[in-house]
Amino acid sequence: MSNINGYDNEFSFVIELNNKTIKELTPLFRDLIETIFPDEDENSIIKCWLNHYKQKSDILIKINNKIKGVSIKKGIRNSVHVEPISEFISFLISNNVSRDTVIEYLKFHYADGTTNGKGVKRMSIEEYKIENQNKIDQINSEINNKELIEKAVDRFILKGNNSAFDISALIYGEVNDFLFITKDDIMNLILSKKNIYSSTIHFSVLTVQPKNRCLNYNPTYEKDRFCVQIKWYSIFDNIIENMSLNKKIKNFST
Repeated sequence: MSNINGYDNEFSFVIELNNKTIKELTPLFRDLIETIFPDEDENSIIKCWLNHYKQKSDILIKINNKIKGVSIKKGIRNSVHVEPISEFISFLISNNVSRDTVIEYLKFHYADGTTNGKGVKRMSIEEYKIENQNKIDQINSEINNKELIEKAVDRFILKGNNSAFDISALIYGEVNDFLFITKDDIMNLILSKKNIYSSTIHFSVLTVQPKNRCLNYNPTYEKDRFCVQIKWYSIFDNIIENMSLNKKIKNFST
């Protein structure tokens, strides 16, 4: 992939789609549009623009008064969500995660011997795991249930916590080389992997970590210790897997 930044990458998708008819699109773009707008005629005109609100939809696509949101990712180690730790803890508590698990998550997050980040000695994640892997495993055992994963996917990928609308698809890549996955396939794929093992805290394939552990006490990044970041490291492989599965299903059905 090129070094194009996220904003410019999103805008390039707008340029490719805006004021085009469906039949004018390249095969890959046409597949995307026909997947999320299955009932539209090929002569329908597409309107597309950037979403300037901080929501999961990076671009909005409109055809005949129907509007769909699409999230766009590129690169490696993809972050799909960031929020203050207070909001993440509220999310856990509101979904009946036990007090013991919430406390152990806080200890994992700060890794300084406290639940508020005010400890003196900060540990790297590798150091923390040596002494606390069994506690990490216990957290994962509780939070990797179907109901909580569904809510996590909705919050971290599909809708977020400041929008009333889900995305219709997620694109991975750039205009000349991209893959996409629909919101239903995202949910089904992530749920299918809820029993995978990971040595760090996770909701299925979505890992949970501080935005920055700030082990060098750099004041510039100190505030990032108080944010939770969700990453989907295997996004490319998982989308490829989903495409392969759908192809097999389609071939079987025909």
